[in-house]
Amino acid sequence: MSLMSKLSTTILLSSLSLFGATNAEVTSFLTKQIGGNKNVSNLKISVANRAPVKDLKGWDSVIVNLKAHVKQGKQERDVEQQMIYFVHGDFITKEFNNVKTGAALSGTVSPEFEASFYKKENLAYGNANAKHKVAIFSDPLCPFCRKFVPEAITYMKKYPNDFAIYYYHFPLPALHPAAVTLTKAAIAAEQKGVHGKVLDMYNVKINARETDDKKIVTAFNKAVGTSLSVADIKSPAVLKQFNSDKHIAAQVMVQGTPTMFFDGVKDPSKNKYKQVKVK
Repeated sequence: MSLMSKLSTTILLSSLSLFGATNAEVTSFLTKQIGGNKNVSNLKISVANRAPVKDLKGWDSVIVNLKAHVKQGKQERDVEQQMIYFVHGDFITKEFNNVKTGAALSGTVSPEFEASFYKKENLAYGNANAKHKVAIFSDPLCPFCRKFVPEAITYMKKYPNDFAIYYYHFPLPALHPAAVTLTKAAIAAEQKGVHGKVLDMYNVKINARETDDKKIVTAFNKAVGTSLSVADIKSPAVLKQFNSDKHIAAQVMVQGTPTMFFDGVKDPSKNKYKQVKVK
């Protein structure tokens, strides 16, 4: 959970709104509540998206853009992120959980996957004009990703006219430091003309906690059949693509891996592609 989320969650769980929750009122309420924290300054909040919640009649999900300067202990930094709230009549809350499964409702909410996010450089397999567009955000060293992503891609890439598979690198450095270098190596290989090697990246044998770039690049070369150097993964072009994927992930509020979008809508089940009648 982010620093800003911790601060606002503490505030909201102890105080529900008692007024009509229009967008303007939601913004005003959050500004007063979060801005009342002495560790928060230069706060700016705006509503980015609002939509009815399918499983909660009368409730809307509200995605807000939040910018602030936050201080916590000796840590001080600027924060810019999107956050999810739920509103109904005169009430607002940060989260709902299913008492049977424990699943958080916020996990089903995300901004619209804009057409501009389907970039040519992210098209890993299939035809750009295929019937369905599938976006995958993944960390190649995430244990679940290593099992799920190759399986899903292997299936879908057999039907290039049914699925356009867009792949976005989303390494989780706190959990798998080696994934950052590994994904940069994959981007460098793609830019050097080594196409269709996304699946090979999942076969790289390296300790997820490894931080030696040379060891990671060597392991990548062995698994993929390339001859990259450490210098290759640090090129401006590689960093540009790496940051582009990171930016798109932030825009659609990707927080974990794997995350999938099916035809522009977040797919928490990750199984919608299996429901397609392929030709």
